[in-house]
Amino acid sequence: MKKIMLVGRSGAGKTSFCQAINDWAIEYKKTQAIEIVNNAIDTPGEYVENRALYKALIVSSVDADLIVLLQDCTNEQSIFAPAFASMFGKTTIGLVTKTDLAEDEKQISGARELLEMAGCEKIFEISNTQRTGIEEVKEYLDMQ
Repeated sequence: MKKIMLVGRSGAGKTSFCQAINDWAIEYKKTQAIEIVNNAIDTPGEYVENRALYKALIVSSVDADLIVLLQDCTNEQSIFAPAFASMFGKTTIGLVTKTDLAEDEKQISGARELLEMAGCEKIFEISNTQRTGIEEVKEYLDMQ
């Protein structure tokens, strides 16, 4: 599996995704600093929420083979500017998270659009708690 770096707003599901791909129990844990979890670099949401901390994301991305942007489908606001992924110069995929909490398909498609605008080459729809879509992402990461 390629080494990935997870980027997204606080509460988007980055740490839960790390737990899900490792088949661990999903437990809330606030990420305070960059953490390496097996083949994943889990970044704090504050790093993308505060432009002054973008440098930390760029430096951390050097160790990653693939960038993963996460967008919570229950949050209509995007933290990612158009072409956000281009600052990494690496393949970037997107995860639409919390699909089990979506009120309708419009929320999921809206999150997909935000990730497409951010520059994601491929987008997956997942639920960390229900484990839907997780195997598909793991298979993709194994093939990369």
